[in-house]
Amino acid sequence: MGMETPVVTPGDGGRGPTAPSGTLGGSTVQRLATAEVFAELETSPRGLASADVARRRDPQARRRGLWRDLAGQFTDLFAVVLLVASAITFLAYGLQQPRDVGTLQLAVAILGVVVLNAAIGFAQEYSAERTAESLQAMVPHTCRVLRDGERQEMPARDLVPGDVVVLEAGDAVPADCRLTEAHEVRVNNAALTGESDAVGRTAESVGAGPVLEARNCVFMGTVVAAGSAKALVFATGAATEFGHIFRLAAAAPRQKTPLQLRVASMARRVAGAALAIGAALFAVRVPTGQPFVETFVFALGVMVALVPEGLPATLSVSLAIGVRRMARRHALVKQLLAVEALGSTTVVCTDKTGTLTQAEMTVVQVWAGGEPHAVSGVGYGPVGEVADPRPVRGLLRAAGLCCNARLVPPSDREGRRVLGDTTEGALLVVAAKAGLNLAAEEAAAPRMAEFPFDSTRKLMSTVHADTVSGGYHAYVKGAPQELLARCAAIDWSGERRPLTAELRAAVITANDELASQGLRVLAAASRPLADSRPAQDEVESELTLLGLVGMLDPPRPEVSDAVNACRRAGIRIVMVTGDHPLTAEAVARRVGIVRQPVPTIATGTRLDELDENGLDGLLAESGELLLCRVSPEHKMRVVTALQRRGEVVAVTGDGANDAPALKHADIGVAMGASGTDVAREAAVMVLLDDSFASITTAVRLGRSVYQNIRKFLIYLFSHNIAELVPILAATFAGFPLVPITAVQILAIDLGSDVLPALALGAEPPEPDVMDRPPRARRERLFSTAVMGRILFLGGIQALGVTAVFFWHIHGSGIPYSDFTKDEPVYREAITMVQAGIVVSQFFNALAVRTDRQSVFRIGLLSNPWLLAGGGFGIALMAAISYLPPLQAVFNTAPLAAADWAVLAVFGALLLAAEETRKWWLRRHRPGNRKEGER
Repeated sequence: MGMETPVVTPGDGGRGPTAPSGTLGGSTVQRLATAEVFAELETSPRGLASADVARRRDPQARRRGLWRDLAGQFTDLFAVVLLVASAITFLAYGLQQPRDVGTLQLAVAILGVVVLNAAIGFAQEYSAERTAESLQAMVPHTCRVLRDGERQEMPARDLVPGDVVVLEAGDAVPADCRLTEAHEVRVNNAALTGESDAVGRTAESVGAGPVLEARNCVFMGTVVAAGSAKALVFATGAATEFGHIFRLAAAAPRQKTPLQLRVASMARRVAGAALAIGAALFAVRVPTGQPFVETFVFALGVMVALVPEGLPATLSVSLAIGVRRMARRHALVKQLLAVEALGSTTVVCTDKTGTLTQAEMTVVQVWAGGEPHAVSGVGYGPVGEVADPRPVRGLLRAAGLCCNARLVPPSDREGRRVLGDTTEGALLVVAAKAGLNLAAEEAAAPRMAEFPFDSTRKLMSTVHADTVSGGYHAYVKGAPQELLARCAAIDWSGERRPLTAELRAAVITANDELASQGLRVLAAASRPLADSRPAQDEVESELTLLGLVGMLDPPRPEVSDAVNACRRAGIRIVMVTGDHPLTAEAVARRVGIVRQPVPTIATGTRLDELDENGLDGLLAESGELLLCRVSPEHKMRVVTALQRRGEVVAVTGDGANDAPALKHADIGVAMGASGTDVAREAAVMVLLDDSFASITTAVRLGRSVYQNIRKFLIYLFSHNIAELVPILAATFAGFPLVPITAVQILAIDLGSDVLPALALGAEPPEPDVMDRPPRARRERLFSTAVMGRILFLGGIQALGVTAVFFWHIHGSGIPYSDFTKDEPVYREAITMVQAGIVVSQFFNALAVRTDRQSVFRIGLLSNPWLLAGGGFGIALMAAISYLPPLQAVFNTAPLAAADWAVLAVFGALLLAAEETRKWWLRRHRPGNRKEGER
């Protein structure tokens, strides 16, 4: 829905302050007569004139702050550290006498790293959000409006206060409106209030009270279930009740994901360590007589060596790969970091309708004349049959005639659907399965009057003329208890019998049996009438009960496997629904959420009675939990309590009133097909197929993303040790120059290492990823096992490149004090160090693909992108070594074939050492399988 245009106070031309939703000239909108409402909004039943529309529209359309999003990429701690480093390096270049062009190159290179990381991160986030916005194209937001007295169809976002809209059954209400004409209108307010039953609406003025309770108003985001109307728009966009909830959801702080917390913690530690080590080396070298500025640039190079410059870009792209994989599996993730957070999920609070079930009410049993009749087939398609349909045709005819819904044939964009109430749609389908032609029946018995359903009577009645035999008949359907109390007789195998206490008990028993199966039960009755305009009391008394109809929203066939996968993965599933406990338990048992004989069932009334400690105690119980008859406020409270216990909570929702809970949850999951715009806006993930199974798939992919993040973290940080140790060794050995320059380090981090790291981030999920428990919210990204691998692999690389450097230096016989930056031996030595790290990283990338299993078992060629990325890094290194323009930038020298052979042997030794470690683990610790390990 559009959110651009506020309500306009009449007479201000759209320029003055806006009136609050539901107020016009100081009078509540529901209290005014129809003519007064038109006068207050300066319009007429013919609608607005075209000239008036422009002045009423808000000229300031809200636009997303792209520049703000881009600027946000520079607030990452790594980015801040590198920006400061770049600024200081520029300053050092300005202070140098004579100025060293290498210092300028370093400053520009560091700044380029920050800009590149920001560009990649922004591009991936922008791409994910644009993909999310493509959802809006799935649902056409149009409405019918009167302007200049002519009926037009236009986008709902173009409505302004004073417009007159035309509403019919099945229409989504496009704005907050006061009804001016109403013909047997019923509106489903579930998306706004959570009330599942459609409520009647009138065009007459009503007394004062909350506008949401006004029976002559309809609100944006709700659906017309029956009837037709004309309505006068008094609030649009953000000024509507729907928009009010949107603003509340937007104001709620977005919860940080587990990965955000872990990366932030890691960034603080790494940045602190880099600054401390750089400062320490600066303090050690200054007393030795080294030039102050050069010593400072040297210390800065050490700091740059410790900061994983390629990590932000690699992390963004890896998460983006996860986003695309999830999108292919019907889960659209709007925020990249939410991908990994899914893998941390410990509790899923799921609603029932449409997520666990198909959102297609289906009659499965009909009871008439004391006998049950099974019904086959699922959904709104006329596939299936009624067992022995002859005795139930009278019942189904009456129920079908007492319906306002219509079945819409399938189209290219969607399958067969119901226009109107889904319960009535199920009655129309079962009538067709019994062989009834309701169109012919309606022609033979035209409707003369209707008494709409309301939540007090819990009945709906229609009056029909009998064109065959003459006279009139009333058909009534509704809640069995209410209807049974108004019946004096019962149709028993085609014979009308008095409704004795014995027969009444049989009906009650049949109703209880159907309800115990989790079915929604409706009863139908009829009676003859003398005229076409009887009083409601006459229509709904002295009825003859025709029978009972039991229906359910059938579970999705794929949900049971998804629930079992969550159980294996240690994820708790809590059903949170507004339905009756019996219905909720029946569905929960069908899909496997409930297996125990007696699950814990808590209603909204019980939740209201519990204080925070009591709620914590309820949620702490280890058994299966169903929360029934709950409101969105209850859902929000449950989410908060679970998070208080340290759980990572995913919450599903589709209504506007679910938005606060979706926003507050660690992972808010909205429905793409049936969800409201506000719910989709508040959520971080949208299920395009509305299926719970897509959540399980997303969790599986989220877990694999976290595993892959750990793989490339080990890959990236291990070579940082290889960059740092030679510098430290040269410092303590008294060598005046650095074994590897900051520009070379940047070339490794952003040139040679990025593609292999990205390939590691694209590794497919491991087969047993859903057989492991969820990670704890406070688990460190750098666990003991991860740090051990970083030190092991990085130590081997550091030992090798340090040995290679000093082998070259000592082999020349030149005293340390005589070395300069232009000395060929020095240039050759630093080239060997850089090439040694690049080659060893090629083998390191192969080594970190698994933690315990041999890489040869999964296949060296099973990730061709990894091999290609490693090959590119070596080719880039060769170009830096042999091409004169790059030699001038990096101060390198050409390497001999023997040098490359030495480095290849060194890399193979690294892989051999890691394979030996894995073999030892498999042999001595066969059962020690930690999270993130194979």
